[in-house]
Amino acid sequence: MERFGFIHGELDTKILILYVLRQLPSPVDEATLTELCSFDGGVGWFDFKECLASLVATGHVDKLPGGYYMITDKGRANGEAVESSIPFSVRDKASRLLAPLAARMSRDNMIGASHVSCKAGGVTVTLSLSDGKGEILYMRVLAPDAKCAEAMEKRFRAEAEDIYGRIAEILTTDGKK
Repeated sequence: MERFGFIHGELDTKILILYVLRQLPSPVDEATLTELCSFDGGVGWFDFKECLASLVATGHVDKLPGGYYMITDKGRANGEAVESSIPFSVRDKASRLLAPLAARMSRDNMIGASHVSCKAGGVTVTLSLSDGKGEILYMRVLAPDAKCAEAMEKRFRAEAEDIYGRIAEILTTDGKK
């Protein structure tokens, strides 16, 4: 079957996979990677799977537990060296498709939320927020149980910046209304 699009053949597909992975700040699952690489119409599912397996075998891409993929230093260097062979229109469209996901991944990487049970009872919830340069908020809160701790984590992940702003406001105002 004849395919449309600018990406044709094994080499183009491999370069596109490396280009996509190079733009992402975190590992990505196979389904998302497949979707991100199939926008051009020239990349078929079987070709994609073969090329991805080949990139893993050659050490350009690491396959992580849980079916996630991440570019290696070797893949980053080689991909950067040859990415100009992908037509500009394809790189531009890929970059526009990747931007929201990359931004969400970057944000998620800057937010930490975890919990551990305490021997004396309750659950200690640890919450942190980074600005990409360093940690701007780190706090530990005691929750009565794991369900409450998970709720705190979920809320913090969703609203970390707002929570930080409210804490900063509380700490910097004199409390008089």
